[in-house]
Amino acid sequence: MKQKITFALIMGIVTTGIISFSLITVNLGWAHLHLAIWLKSWLIAYLIVIPAILIISPFVEKLVHLLISKK
Repeated sequence: MKQKITFALIMGIVTTGIISFSLITVNLGWAHLHLAIWLKSWLIAYLIVIPAILIISPFVEKLVHLLISKK
């Protein structure tokens, strides 16, 4: 379980950082990109995605196993 929580925390940092930065840049442009706006968006996304990863990942793992398992 410790490994899954660590994975979720690190994966959450990376993915929410990339997506929030990309979406803010697309919607506001480089000229209006402010660190404070990006950090606020990143924090909100991070707080949402960590529980989502921890809750959804067991179901995704089972689905992947069903799709890829050799019968």
